[in-house]
Amino acid sequence: MFKVILVASGKGGTGKTSLTANVGTALAERGHRVLTIDADSGLRNLDIVLGLSDSIVFSFADVAQGVAPLERAAAPHPVFPGMYLLTAPGSLPPLSREQISSLMDQAREMKFEYVLIDGPAGLAPEIRLFAQAATQGLVVTMPDQASVRGAERVARILEKENVVRIRMIVNRVRPALIRHGVMGNIDDTMDMVGLPLLGVVPEDEDVIACGSSGQCLLHAKKGGASTAFRNIAQRLDGIRLPIMRI
Repeated sequence: MFKVILVASGKGGTGKTSLTANVGTALAERGHRVLTIDADSGLRNLDIVLGLSDSIVFSFADVAQGVAPLERAAAPHPVFPGMYLLTAPGSLPPLSREQISSLMDQAREMKFEYVLIDGPAGLAPEIRLFAQAATQGLVVTMPDQASVRGAERVARILEKENVVRIRMIVNRVRPALIRHGVMGNIDDTMDMVGLPLLGVVPEDEDVIACGSSGQCLLHAKKGGASTAFRNIAQRLDGIRLPIMRI
């Protein structure tokens, strides 16, 4: 099993990076070897969320360009064996699709089962660069109009790049705002984006608190977003679970 999953969103603020970190952690918790890649050049922060800021030396560009092998560049997580991070460069150098393919070949050789790519928000060049290597896509959105419009646009880009299996996660859901009509409901969001639903994650202040401190949410809290992230990891493993009701 070797799955390369590009996590994308049409705009910032959807919680895409926190979701990538926590779903990756949940997969590692299930015993998988997981490589997370921060593909947001210039605005990287996956290292902060994972508590690995002091462990970063090389970026995915260094590996793709042959400056360092993946085995040396990937930073191991201190708590979860099998969980690694490869960060983004300060700015994106010219990279070919062949160089990104070589990076994925190294990940396969290192026996990673999942590669989770935290793509940039919006329609940055990294989206198309990594889409060609992805076996699946996850589009993260909130159920507000601006987020949904952006999600629809990025979904169509992934389709044009021939990403085979693309699903949607509705994140940071606030039921009170849905009831008052400030946010759309889940069914409307699915209809507008045009993608099947992989999961629903409630708004949870602990996600922000843990992400800012580099603390693992799955260890800090049970229920809420923590349960939702674990459920998404199980669905990625092929386990059929009902969608969380919020």
